[in-house]
Amino acid sequence: MLTHIAAGRVFDFSHAVGRGAISGQGFRLAVALAAGDGDTIYAANRGWEQIMNVPWNKTQLGTRIGKLTVGPVPGDEEVVCDFSKPGDGPGELIWPAGIAVDRAKNVYVTDEWLNRVSIFDQDGHYLRHWGTPGSAAGAFDGPSGIAINAEDVLYIVDSRNHRVQQYTTDGQFLNAWGGLGSAEGQFNAPWGLTIDHAGDVYVADHKNHRVQKFTADGTFLIQFGRYGTGKGQLNRPADVAVDPDGDVYVCDWANHRVQVFGPDGKFVTSLIGDAQELSKWAKMTLAASPDAMKRRREVRSLEREWRFSFPTAVIFDEKHERVIVSDTQRNRLQIYNKLKNYTTAARTI
Repeated sequence: MLTHIAAGRVFDFSHAVGRGAISGQGFRLAVALAAGDGDTIYAANRGWEQIMNVPWNKTQLGTRIGKLTVGPVPGDEEVVCDFSKPGDGPGELIWPAGIAVDRAKNVYVTDEWLNRVSIFDQDGHYLRHWGTPGSAAGAFDGPSGIAINAEDVLYIVDSRNHRVQQYTTDGQFLNAWGGLGSAEGQFNAPWGLTIDHAGDVYVADHKNHRVQKFTADGTFLIQFGRYGTGKGQLNRPADVAVDPDGDVYVCDWANHRVQVFGPDGKFVTSLIGDAQELSKWAKMTLAASPDAMKRRREVRSLEREWRFSFPTAVIFDEKHERVIVSDTQRNRLQIYNKLKNYTTAARTI
């Protein structure tokens, strides 16, 4: 199903960006996304960690930030640049986990191994970093999701401390809330978060299998989702986004789908991935390998390739009114347009 119609909404699959299951041009296990100016998208790529006696390897591929432009039509995408590299020095990353852009267009990247936030300008030049490991107020143990509100206040998920913390852009601690548990306002290994136009904060409460919504200062408002595989149920949600209509998009990570909820938390529909046509970069790869094309045509069904595999990040692009999902294990984006004034042809008997 390329066009999903549910509860007065229409989500129309547009296209994929990346190389899918073939290779990872532009994306190598992208675990976080952020929108920049125009059609710019930043992707925090984890690469492929190697099992060694050290937590990272300077020769590993992919651990970096990718800057791309992703236009509104298939094929209108380009890699602008990559920046950062594996390591623990200034401007380097080991396990990037979250990414956000402030009003000055600077890019903030959390690193859950180094327990710090690194800041780059919009062209990828390193500016500074801050953060210390620990459990005291203002310290980190596994910072992951990050979002920045209209006043440039940073909200950061402190995952292994099971809380959300607020900071200024230069790293001054402002506030924190949460704690380990399953009651309202508590968390169990939270991961992604986002901020809506009213300033309310949504947190993907990963091991509690739910999303919680708070005011800007951390007062609990509502929660939705519970463990399971059914409609509106979640299994290890990884990220959350909100559009201007108040609809909420949740990366239902272990269920390999994105669940859509209304502003009241009621289930709307599920997006499961619809990349029936290869992306521009995947087509280029196949065109260079006639044997690979032959083997592909011998497969009984390619449907598995169309679908999401552990989607980890989601954003809503307001400029083009579209949902952009990091189909993480397939090293690509899948894009759905949210259509307005959609009409269907009258049926005849």
